[in-house]
Amino acid sequence: MRDFLLECDQAPRLNEMADFFSATAAGRSGVPIKEPSVDARLFQGDMSLESFAKVHRQLWGRFDPHYFGSIPYRLEEAVRHGDAFLRYGGAIANDARPARLYVLGDAEGTLARTLAQLGNGKIQTLSCSPNKENEESFFLHGRPEHATFFLGPFHHLTRSRIASTPSLTHFSERFDIILEDTTFQMYSPNRKEQIGFVKRHLKEDGIFLFLEKFRQIDSDEYLRRELQKDHGYKTRFFNPDEIKNKNEVILKQMNLNETTLDDISAALAAYFRYGCVTWNCGNFYMLAASNSADNLRRLISAMAPPCIPNEYVYIETPISLPGLAIELPPFRRLGGPVT
Repeated sequence: MRDFLLECDQAPRLNEMADFFSATAAGRSGVPIKEPSVDARLFQGDMSLESFAKVHRQLWGRFDPHYFGSIPYRLEEAVRHGDAFLRYGGAIANDARPARLYVLGDAEGTLARTLAQLGNGKIQTLSCSPNKENEESFFLHGRPEHATFFLGPFHHLTRSRIASTPSLTHFSERFDIILEDTTFQMYSPNRKEQIGFVKRHLKEDGIFLFLEKFRQIDSDEYLRRELQKDHGYKTRFFNPDEIKNKNEVILKQMNLNETTLDDISAALAAYFRYGCVTWNCGNFYMLAASNSADNLRRLISAMAPPCIPNEYVYIETPISLPGLAIELPPFRRLGGPVT
């Protein structure tokens, strides 16, 4: 454990990349030429998605415009899985205990804040970030009643710290859902220990989701998808020099810490019986894993179909991960009732 914590403390996210994330989270750099906005056409008139998107946009912080301008259709996916979390959390919550969700890597915690607000007490959320600027954005729209922010990297949030910190003790019973949002790839490729460390916060029947950028076995295929992202999407929001600079400062380093789908499947198999892909966009994938087949199916059933143009999709979802097979239901139909 000591070696793992030292590895995290020495990771690029907290060292070589620190200035970039600080400046971007403060809005001093990385600001898009124009602000991203949801393409509501992809929601196909689904009022639940449109309602979630409206509240989500009202809670944006200073890092959100950069993030959603950087990954194609990531904004629509945030709305899609946020709506599913809201449905799932509302279904499992009761008068005695709300559903609990932990998001690591979502900068200013906009998704967590949205879920806390729309959950009306049925969902309690925790966000974390090592950047003070993200904490300031978290409170930009007031102090939320059911959302909490931990200032620090994910590996500083231990079970003992939760138990001994008054603002965190209500999370001592662990989380129903944990979402790792492009965090592990900023530290190292050591997915097995990263997953094992964070899984200590997850209930035995909870669901662990991962949004990451993955390497391809064929390096040319990886590059083709990167060119599609940079020239087919990011040029809408950033000038060519900014895209080139980020590739040099951040992405070259981050690429060293990416894994393949096979690699992460093997790491997940050490802790979970079931796992699947729920979304794909070029080299980015959303994965979900659990030891409860019923809960995983329940969450998949709550998800709308991916809201993304077909040309960015390279794998049909939902689909099981290697070695973590599960019989999966279809996504919910668009046009369902508002949550």
